[in-house]
Amino acid sequence: MGLGGNNVVKSVYPLILLSVAISAFAQIALKAGMGSSAVQRALTDGTRISALFDIAFNPFVLLGLFLYFSSAAVWLLVLARVEVSFAYPFVALGFVLTALLGRFFFHDTFSAAKIVGTLLIMAGVVVLARG
Repeated sequence: MGLGGNNVVKSVYPLILLSVAISAFAQIALKAGMGSSAVQRALTDGTRISALFDIAFNPFVLLGLFLYFSSAAVWLLVLARVEVSFAYPFVALGFVLTALLGRFFFHDTFSAAKIVGTLLIMAGVVVLARG
């Protein structure tokens, strides 16, 4: 499948970024759900069945799964328009956005290595987008 022209590639960038952003927020919702006191209590004190129930019906877990589904739906639109070898490297932006969201929502730490690695990911995506 060809790229179908430069205009198609340019028009797909917003869809790619939307899919990546939704996926990153899905990670945050899942983390919030799995970190909730009810789920943590069920994992340590409950039976496997009760823990699965508490996880499966946690609102943040449900939101995270819905967001993942939504991200996949948008991603299908991306794949219908461009080559997967063009689109897939942009998924790496999810690492960057998820790390930033983790810092904002959960006060995750940023080491020098994490910052350098994140900058390298961003640089790689820029190189691929221009190529």
